[in-house]
Amino acid sequence: MQEQIEKGVEILKQGGIIAFPTDTVCGLGADAFNPKAVERIYEVKKRSRHLPFPLLIADISQLAAVAEPESGIAWFLAKCFWPGGLTLVVPKAASLPAHLAKGSTVAIRIPNHPVCLALIRYLGNPIIGTSANISGEPATSTTGEVEQQLADKVDIIIDGGKRPAGVESTVVDVTGEAPVILRQGIIPEHEIDKACKEYGR
Repeated sequence: MQEQIEKGVEILKQGGIIAFPTDTVCGLGADAFNPKAVERIYEVKKRSRHLPFPLLIADISQLAAVAEPESGIAWFLAKCFWPGGLTLVVPKAASLPAHLAKGSTVAIRIPNHPVCLALIRYLGNPIIGTSANISGEPATSTTGEVEQQLADKVDIIIDGGKRPAGVESTVVDVTGEAPVILRQGIIPEHEIDKACKEYGR
């Protein structure tokens, strides 16, 4: 497994794209700060360019590179559910490259999977954390499913470790007055609501 991770990191550093396991579904990733690699993911997924990709970070220390300093409910939800299946939509950092966020926000998550976290830590940058599938096709949770959709389109498919749960992350926008669930995923709505109520006490 360590050999696969090291090879994956080397590919990321060279501007390649990789498929890898996360705690939710299989991911398709690139060095987030390499615009050519990010563009290649758009091409592979056949994804509309006006839809930005979520970013995966390994720990809170990487947050400042992509988002404005967090406080309030956003920080509380992060502490409750990170690492894990919660993607937070937050105000983007002013320095964030334009190819990562067309508007004023960015989606961020810290995954709970050792392979995924190792890739990010060894690379030293956030990575694109989109699902490893063609847009409109089912998300993938096994290496075989990734191979069926993307076999000849990625530079490596990393297999091993804990298998993804097969359910995408829950996406919550925390840029407004109250959190809004944009996509119901692996974390149930009632758990998000419970955390919000606890924060409001």
